[in-house]
Amino acid sequence: MTINDKPSVLILGGTDLVGRHLVHYLVTQQLASSIRVADKMLPQTAYLSKQHEEAFQKVEFKQANLVNPASIASCFQREDGSEFDYVFNFAAECKYSQVEEVYHDRILNLSVNCAKEAAKRKVGVYIMLSTAEVYDSDQVASKESSKIKPWTTIAKYKHQAEEQLKKMEGLNLIIIRPALTYGPGANTGLTPRLIIGRVYQYLNEEMTLLWSKDLKLNTVHVKDVSRACWHLALWYKPSDHKDPPVFNLADKQDTDQETINTHLRAIFNIQTGYHGSVVSTFAKMNLNSVVEDINEKHLQPWADILKANNVQNSPLSPYLDPELLYNNAISVNGSAIEDQTGFKYSVPHLTQANLQQIIDEFKEMGLWP
Repeated sequence: MTINDKPSVLILGGTDLVGRHLVHYLVTQQLASSIRVADKMLPQTAYLSKQHEEAFQKVEFKQANLVNPASIASCFQREDGSEFDYVFNFAAECKYSQVEEVYHDRILNLSVNCAKEAAKRKVGVYIMLSTAEVYDSDQVASKESSKIKPWTTIAKYKHQAEEQLKKMEGLNLIIIRPALTYGPGANTGLTPRLIIGRVYQYLNEEMTLLWSKDLKLNTVHVKDVSRACWHLALWYKPSDHKDPPVFNLADKQDTDQETINTHLRAIFNIQTGYHGSVVSTFAKMNLNSVVEDINEKHLQPWADILKANNVQNSPLSPYLDPELLYNNAISVNGSAIEDQTGFKYSVPHLTQANLQQIIDEFKEMGLWP
């Protein structure tokens, strides 16, 4: 690649949340000479917004099983025999509460097999998307060097993948660990809370949460995750790094439960509160039973709201996984990427307008009642 050339890009898992935003960013800013997206999910079935659909029309798409080495090799193979300059791996199982074999296959094996192919082809930069859930889940903001103690099964396998990739000869690796990622197109993260807010508006009841109002749930906007990926790809020089760089991503908000609830009250005109320590302690001892009751309370009203508003088919659900309802903080220091590379967050605070934008886009797509 010469100085005047734009880099060629391969995005693995590119129809997922971060992938679609990176595609849109690269296409609209005209940053790449060529973009190939590989994913098992077709863009046509991925609930892309209109602007993301338009961006995907300008890239090459390959449907692929990214666990299978032969399928991976075909994703990396270019007609002219050249190699991709930058490869971004966003592909991984992201549903919680699956059996461990699923994560072993679709996170660990997938990550290792994709990275092996990149190392073999001497790809210029290889960026792996991990998670801030790998850190000890206390209220103290974790830095990149903080104690590792994964508190979800996804995080456990992400960290195992990180460790294997770090040892891989010839892999020009960068690892990023985002906080709770939110933004248009997200159906996880903060979106279930928005859906539950809509349910309580419909029920005309107070929305009462477990644990305390100051439980940290640090956030980062998906636009900043995709921008950070590109920024780091441009910044990275293999000769400067003995060990693969690792960067957290978290905005300036230091978001906690009350930050989010403040916005939910304003958006849905509802009351919010917190169960006392007695109920929360009981929940801790009987979490699966409590979660079952919570989901039962939310799922039927949500189905009724969808039906009443003629929303035929929506991927959105208020369902909460038990793993995400433990008293675990997501508390992350995201300043190292700024201090060491000059990156600047474009969405430094979680605002009501940011959350409303998620709802508005889903409404535009006919997925939100």
